Amino acid sequence: MIDMGNREVLAPAGTYECFRAAINAGADAVYLGGDMFGARAYAGNLNNEEMLEALDYAHRAGCRIYLTVNTLLKHKEIEGQLISYIRPFYEHGLDAVIVQDLGVMRLIKKHFPDMDIHASTQMTQTGSLGAKLLWDMGAERVVTSREMTLTEIAQLHKDCPDMEIESFVHGAMCYCYSGQCLMSSFRGGRSGNRGRCAQPCRLPYQVYRDGKRLNNDRTGYALSPKDMCTVDILPEIIEAGVYSLKIEGRMKKPEYTAGVVSVYRKYLDKYLSGEKRPIVTKEDKQMLWDIYNRDGFHQSYYKQRNGRSMMALENEKSA
Repeated sequence: MIDMGNREVLAPAGTYECFRAAINAGADAVYLGGDMFGARAYAGNLNNEEMLEALDYAHRAGCRIYLTVNTLLKHKEIEGQLISYIRPFYEHGLDAVIVQDLGVMRLIKKHFPDMDIHASTQMTQTGSLGAKLLWDMGAERVVTSREMTLTEIAQLHKDCPDMEIESFVHGAMCYCYSGQCLMSSFRGGRSGNRGRCAQPCRLPYQVYRDGKRLNNDRTGYALSPKDMCTVDILPEIIEAGVYSLKIEGRMKKPEYTAGVVSVYRKYLDKYLSGEKRPIVTKEDKQMLWDIYNRDGFHQSYYKQRNGRSMMALENEKSA
């Protein structure tokens, strides 16, 4: 049974500098990519030497590292590169891998049976039946789709009490369901499922209905969602059964990582110390706003269901 009296702040790191910033800001764990198979191929990512250094640094600080192996792999990659790529990190104490491909998951469990496997949000698991299947295959944790409500997450936790639940609490949103985007391949010639998203959702479009244009050049970003920010409803997320509070942002700068982690660390600690409904200060909200926002924030699908207010139609960004 999971120790639900504890929780995890999970931070992103696209570079070694971001990794250090996350640890020093109070993250319990960091997810990051190496040279291969990560869903953010255009982040700085860590080379093999940096990865080994990061494992040592994190473990000295009592923190965990999760390696992203969350793209869809080609057959030749699975047979010729996957296991040899992971092995040195596994032998150096890698805490878990985040996986999208079921074949990859099966092979990792076969070759590294005592290493934790986390089912990526890109597996698009939205309920207990899928989670139970992944549990039976050897996954210790499921990363929920961003589109799940708190009620749905609470039901998942009730039905699968032994499985850790990881959910996003802050950062960018995909227009498509759970990151399953094919438009990047069609529009940009780069596959998001291979870690090379061209971000077509962040481009301007002209929207028409019955021959009449509905938007103008200023509001042309019809597919660009605002970022999510859930620090005000953190207690509700925790009480729904979420164990790991995941911050998005492997393409962001170290200042973003440090600032966002520090705020969520502060209010998680308040909750765990017995302050069950901590009031988020205006200063902390303003810091999150100033660090980065895209036409403001929303509270994701936890609190609403689609709609104009979720979209960054002007796509104006701070920071």
